[in-house]
Amino acid sequence: MIASIIVDVPVNRTNRPFDYRVPDYLQPLIRAGSRVIVPFGPRKLQGYVVVLLDETSVGATDRLRDVEQVLDDTPPLSPELLKLGEWMSRQYLCPWVTAVQAMIPAVLKGKAEKWLTATELLDEQSCGRSPLLWELLRKRHLPLSEVEKQFPDEYTLVPGWIGSGLLSTEYQVRDRVTKKQQTFVSCHLAPAAIEEAIASLPKRAEQMKACLAHFLRHGEQAVSMQTVQQEWGISRATVKSLEAKGLLTVEQVEVYRDPYAQRRFAASEKPAFTPRQQEVLEPILHSIQQESYASYLLHGVTGSGKTEVYLEAIEHTLARGREAIFLVPEISLTPQMVERFKSRFGADVAVLHSALSQGERYDEWRKIIRRQVKVVVGARSAIFAPFENVGLIVIDEEHESSYKQEETPRYHAREVALWRAKENGAVLLMGSATPSLETYALATRGRYGLLEMPDRVGNRPMPQVHVVDMREELQAENRSMFSRKLHELIADRLAKQEQMVIFLNRRGFSTFVMCRSCGYTLRCVHCDISLTYHKTNHTARCHYCGYTIQQPAHCPECQSEHIRFFGTGTQKVEEELAKLFPGIRVIRMDVDTTSRKGSHEELLDKFRRGQGDVLLGTQMIAKGLDFPRVTLVGVIAADTSLHLPDFRAAEKTFQLLTQVGGRAGRHELAGDVVIQTYTPEHYSIVHATRHDYPAFYREEMMQRRRTGYPPYFRLVLITFSHEEVPIVVRAAHVVGDHLRQRIAETTVLLGPVASPIARVKDRFRFQIMLKYRDEPNLAELLAQATAAFEEWNKQQKVLMTIDVDPYVLL
Repeated sequence: MIASIIVDVPVNRTNRPFDYRVPDYLQPLIRAGSRVIVPFGPRKLQGYVVVLLDETSVGATDRLRDVEQVLDDTPPLSPELLKLGEWMSRQYLCPWVTAVQAMIPAVLKGKAEKWLTATELLDEQSCGRSPLLWELLRKRHLPLSEVEKQFPDEYTLVPGWIGSGLLSTEYQVRDRVTKKQQTFVSCHLAPAAIEEAIASLPKRAEQMKACLAHFLRHGEQAVSMQTVQQEWGISRATVKSLEAKGLLTVEQVEVYRDPYAQRRFAASEKPAFTPRQQEVLEPILHSIQQESYASYLLHGVTGSGKTEVYLEAIEHTLARGREAIFLVPEISLTPQMVERFKSRFGADVAVLHSALSQGERYDEWRKIIRRQVKVVVGARSAIFAPFENVGLIVIDEEHESSYKQEETPRYHAREVALWRAKENGAVLLMGSATPSLETYALATRGRYGLLEMPDRVGNRPMPQVHVVDMREELQAENRSMFSRKLHELIADRLAKQEQMVIFLNRRGFSTFVMCRSCGYTLRCVHCDISLTYHKTNHTARCHYCGYTIQQPAHCPECQSEHIRFFGTGTQKVEEELAKLFPGIRVIRMDVDTTSRKGSHEELLDKFRRGQGDVLLGTQMIAKGLDFPRVTLVGVIAADTSLHLPDFRAAEKTFQLLTQVGGRAGRHELAGDVVIQTYTPEHYSIVHATRHDYPAFYREEMMQRRRTGYPPYFRLVLITFSHEEVPIVVRAAHVVGDHLRQRIAETTVLLGPVASPIARVKDRFRFQIMLKYRDEPNLAELLAQATAAFEEWNKQQKVLMTIDVDPYVLL
């Protein structure tokens, strides 16, 4: 048997399967999708079996090397996921193995490590005075990384010892698979036999008798050692003694790490559907019934009841014996959302998101692959759930940029979902109050079915929006970050004991630190970006590379004492609220306050229980949250995202304002939204205040057509980075010149130019952008350009990344 295997060497020249012979003893274990260990050059690496072939279908097999190990009982990759990986490799111009590794939990990504091994020639005499050789004589093996740390003085002598035959090197793959084991105790004797055993024990063996008496009452059920010790008060030594007498059985049992084990979810009742919900459900349920591919965009205002439509569609999918994947943006994957699914579908739900530990993620993933669950709720990577009979894929808040991965493979979850839905004959349901322009344009052209929900449940009114021109506030000598209107409404809500959400898309205390005497700005020494001041520890920090310095008392340039903070961050807003409204209870949510595991849930729970008057935060509070007592939303600086060098700036601003405004007045109490801006006349802000998506769509589409951006054109962004400017410029020109000679006349090539942020982590950055409409051979052209670049790049070490349909242009 021959196995075609993609090996974990993520470079273009090895981006193909390699053939290996499968020894007879491994043939019962190996299948397509299995993880294996194979020799590759001098190393041993992890690989993935793509296909198994008969030896007769392959040419000469004499020179083939053997597969050394099969790592899994059940292959982690289904034939569908292998096929998807190949498609992603072509679509996003990344190595096949990189695409495949995006689909599996981190603990399954074994890494090759170089080890130093003592040969038979190494004896006490040859060790001499070398501590390293004595250590190797004792242990026989040591990882090379450990040798470098523990024996730095002798590290340079290692090649000589290898050359003389005392030592050798080998590669070992570390497989980080960990399964949680728990000790269980059981008694398999009949009740009469247990009574007899208790009677035969000596009088002094009180603990042994008590332990057996517990099992007499307990029946045959296995009990954890923890229960025996903590609840029954029996020592481990007593259990071991009873095991030695053959009266008890002690065994290690594998258990799942369940992040929700301590939570009890009460079964929820289905609400009565509104006529509009019933109307949009009809075509969806009909398509689920047909079990054939169909795709829909559900465009519903905030609070219109989209989630109930999703839940009903999932219920019908499960009733057909099929499986469902539900994607939400990471920041919307709140305990509130998990609770809705767990209370509706109970143990049939697995949850995948970044707040889980690696072990918890692995266990949730194993429930999926073992067919113990039928619904997966998760962020972007949950689209790779290893189901084999997917009937429905739901993408909530489909406009969210977090569905686009910014590292290789640079996939978009929506495109992958579309591929999987077609492959499985499944229904793809995308929902949003503010759909992305590309999706809405395709829906209006009939590519997706368009379903509209323009009203809130119970015909509750949309919140009243107040736009405040901050230029007028300045003229009225109000220099506070709170406008008079927002100040008045905060005071009103505090008097009524209602809750508020205050949104500012910027963490830290202030945006930059500047000297008022000479104009010097504190900047990162590694990136072309200003440092952000964080008051809690009086540091100025770079949010790109993490570079941090203590806040200086004097200007480093002119030694002036007048070095001050400018701009506004969440910490500063929190401090200002405390000054203006003594006793106000503020719960701040940003990257700084939610970095500890479980802190996100903790803070939201506090707010839900009424332990805070204000929920203050960045983007993570802008969507998905539903609190009955929130009646006011304040947006401190609506212009933050409006003036970025990004063609989607207006779209992102409109989406953010609409979404965050939708947190107010979702239940019985009416809501108000205050938007503070320096550009109240901008169309994105004007249409957001009126909750008028169609009007915004029409105006933004005119802008996109005029400037030649999606959805009228598609984009490819090619970025180059290197420590030296001349080299990175030359690299960009090599690729730019190659493409310019080969692209169609209708394709526009922009650049090479310096990236908007021209230096990150001490690497200078240049970029090329391709705008195209009809370039059928684009993937092939880019592959050829990559090959030409790699040939040129052998000595230079320039890093090139290709992003198809990019979301971040900085």
